[in-house]
Amino acid sequence: MSRAAFGNAVVLGLLLLAALGLGLWHNGDWWQAPPLPRRWTWAGLVVLAYAAACLGLWWRRRPARSGPLREGEAAWLVAWASQTGQARELAELTATQLRSAGQAVLLRPLEQVNARVLAQAQQALFIVSTTGEGDAPDHAHRFLRGPMANSPDLSHLRSAVLALGDRSYTHFCAFGRQLDRWLQANQATALWPRIDMNNADSIALSQWQQAVSVELGQAAPAPAPQPVAATPWRLQQRRQLNPGSQGGPVYHLQLVPAQGSLPQWQAGDIALITPQHSPQRVAQWMAIFGLDGEQPLAGGRRLAEHLATVELPPALPAGNPADWALQLPPLKPREYSIASMPSDGHLSLLLRRLTGPDGNPGLGSGWLCDTLAPQQTTALRIRANPGFHPPGNDTPLVLIGNGTGIAGLRCQLRARIDAGATRNWLLFGERSRACDYHFGDELDAWHAQGLLQKLDTTFSRDGGQHRHVQHALAAQADELKRWLDDGAVVMVCGSLKGMAPDVDAVIVQLLGQDGHDRLLAEGRYRRDVY
Repeated sequence: MSRAAFGNAVVLGLLLLAALGLGLWHNGDWWQAPPLPRRWTWAGLVVLAYAAACLGLWWRRRPARSGPLREGEAAWLVAWASQTGQARELAELTATQLRSAGQAVLLRPLEQVNARVLAQAQQALFIVSTTGEGDAPDHAHRFLRGPMANSPDLSHLRSAVLALGDRSYTHFCAFGRQLDRWLQANQATALWPRIDMNNADSIALSQWQQAVSVELGQAAPAPAPQPVAATPWRLQQRRQLNPGSQGGPVYHLQLVPAQGSLPQWQAGDIALITPQHSPQRVAQWMAIFGLDGEQPLAGGRRLAEHLATVELPPALPAGNPADWALQLPPLKPREYSIASMPSDGHLSLLLRRLTGPDGNPGLGSGWLCDTLAPQQTTALRIRANPGFHPPGNDTPLVLIGNGTGIAGLRCQLRARIDAGATRNWLLFGERSRACDYHFGDELDAWHAQGLLQKLDTTFSRDGGQHRHVQHALAAQADELKRWLDDGAVVMVCGSLKGMAPDVDAVIVQLLGQDGHDRLLAEGRYRRDVY
């Protein structure tokens, strides 16, 4: 039972006891004259309407079935492990595809899949991401230390794995591959070979959904469900926040839908933006191969215009550009932490302009910081990320981040302040207070007003010794322990290298490995790192 449900039950019990006590205490008549019959009728109708409303609310909010699969039930277990919400979204699409074919589905986050669920499942689909340096998503630790630490007999289980990853990292799809090997080692039968998915690769998703259709025996399957499509958003404003900084330039962007009203989102949700190559990059690539950017393509687009939206191959494909250009894979969307709430009237991003070894800007940051002009539109969609949503208003919150990680933490604070929750502690690190204290005036004002109870900032280039946010956290280990003892949730946003593992080490040193893992299993240690 959740804390909220327990509290509601206690209040209801106290009210019933109070009613009983008042009834025993009252010795006289309850009224001077009995109510008119029509008043009884109206009272009965009100009670029925209230009961119907309660039933409807319960039906909408009822939890999905959480028990193990019943013996002999022809159902599918769909389990997901997600750090930023992508695997969860794809698992929900897979569950929808199965249910549309009349199949019973048990959809579960991986930490809720225990030995008993595995023992009673007959068909299981695992959709799992890899985070960090080949690690499982944080919430999957319970599964790693439970079923995957053992060797259960899975000879009854028919399974398949969709492994999500990013080829720019060394350990591409490492956790999905580890899970696939574990299933095979414990005698599970593969429904089809593991499918590795690079970012939001639509081809891999189509292969997965086609494999599901074939397994269901659908000769002419209905169109598989797809993620919500991106829509045009207009760049309303862009300004650099850190002129004079020793680090790369950081930009604050504000975007609004090109049409319609601003959608709703929650703190922790992710903005997915599909970039485009700069005109200079496209012209450079075409010049290497002697192509004419004005060549028309099917659909009315020019070759140069189309090439800005697709992966540019290292070698020129054979044939006419009018044929092969349309076969090039589209550019993948980039993920960004949202820095604002809908009540701000716009969607804010905070990102650093990155450059490669050749001095050219990165594709995503170059598009948003350089190429995209004010009032121009870009394709954007918002993806829910429940694993990084804020905790309940009565729960203390410790926020830790560095650099542009303040974007996701600012959104958390905005949500908490809007909800009247003030037990907030922010630890933030950057290079210089003078240049790199992003949203500093706002943070200082919240602290002065008591909306941000505790604020600790560390600037590594101010003063002699280079100190970072993880050092500030280690110096306040006792205070962190007090907050954790009060039930605090810790949320980390920022650099995957350096900051995130060092913060992790501080928590392990403070709580021990078991305490650290328990914090993860309880959902009280959440990370959005990159």
